[in-house]
Amino acid sequence: MTRLTSVLFLPALLCDASLWRAQIEDLRDIAAPAIADLTLDDTVAAMADRALAAAPETFALVALSMGGYVAFEMLRQAPERVTRLALLDTSAREDSAARRRERADAIVALEAGRFLGVTDRLLPQLIHQTHVHGPVGDQVKAMAARVGRDAFIRQQRAILGRGDSRDLLARITIPTAIGVGDTDVLTPPAEAEALNTAIAGSTLHTFAGCGHLPPLEKPGETSAFLRDWLVR
Repeated sequence: MTRLTSVLFLPALLCDASLWRAQIEDLRDIAAPAIADLTLDDTVAAMADRALAAAPETFALVALSMGGYVAFEMLRQAPERVTRLALLDTSAREDSAARRRERADAIVALEAGRFLGVTDRLLPQLIHQTHVHGPVGDQVKAMAARVGRDAFIRQQRAILGRGDSRDLLARITIPTAIGVGDTDVLTPPAEAEALNTAIAGSTLHTFAGCGHLPPLEKPGETSAFLRDWLVR
């Protein structure tokens, strides 16, 4: 009987557990999954602490975008518990001053007005143009609606308060796989390449025709990417 590897999945901003639905199904023969809830806290440190409290004693860690920020904090808090690391469409560097202003302005607007979720205008920043009108775009909008306004504000505050994690990268020695969509405009391929350069022994995979959310845009390819990482 094959022993299952405990795998903890960390969602992205405005995403919930359904982000990883295809991968959990595809990897059920080798992985025992858990999905962290990153909607309840307004600091990355608190998100990491909550995720660690609910996680198995040791686990492989899969993180996308904001989930990557939490993954870096988990590695600071409890590096001995993480056995493998997969980072998708994320960055170790802190936001630019311009991006920080955008987040702060978004929080002010949300507190004063109505939460619109992910609109058709915003979708091209998240997914490849071929997915904007269709099931993938619909999934992204539905996730954002479920996460909701209050959680989105908490998440934006957490991201605003995070530090730079580039100093951590040289200390990562566990098997690490890095993936990025070739048309990701939020965390472009250059960010993934920087992670790959800084983390010794890591591998880098680029998803062609894909934006910021490979688990939804390229579900089979993402599952294969994670399977290779888990079994090597």
